[in-house]
Amino acid sequence: MAAMHTTFQRLNSVTAFGTSTILALLAIIAFFSFPVSYKPRGTVEVHSLKVVSGRAQYHFDRREQEYLTTEFDIDADFSGLFNWNTKQVFVSLAAEYISSKHPQNQVVVWDHIIRSKADAHVQAKGNLNKYGFREVSKSFNNITQAEFILKWNTMPYVGALAYGDQARTEPVPVPVRAIKEEGTQKSKKRLPY
Repeated sequence: MAAMHTTFQRLNSVTAFGTSTILALLAIIAFFSFPVSYKPRGTVEVHSLKVVSGRAQYHFDRREQEYLTTEFDIDADFSGLFNWNTKQVFVSLAAEYISSKHPQNQVVVWDHIIRSKADAHVQAKGNLNKYGFREVSKSFNNITQAEFILKWNTMPYVGALAYGDQARTEPVPVPVRAIKEEGTQKSKKRLPY
């Protein structure tokens, strides 16, 4: 006598088959849409660096410290990173430098989210850093130079994130002496980050 399958056993079999099929399809999509060899085109140009003394407005440490302000231009095309599986592309500009206590330091000074292929050509002229660029020791006295790297990160609907570096500047010299703010009272300047 053959065993009868209950409704729940049949539903379990159909659900397991459907789930396995969907997972296999998503794995195929992730594999074929991963940007393996694409190298975006573009340039980063840093015009000036200034060391200023101030207090952070949105940071728990409100003591006066040195910050590096950066003026830069970006002209880069990220349209090749977009395909039918790309949700958005995250672009950032990071400063990389060497200090006496740490052999490698990276600080993100600017970022931008690109949500469509139509907006994938990023042109930023005369921008200033969006985030505070400060050294852990609170002073840039021993820092002689910094390089700036334009990075990208694709965020797909399905699959793994892809990372890459787009452009790198030549080492930019960091000014030796901090600029003291004008005024009779010391350190009243609040920075916008």
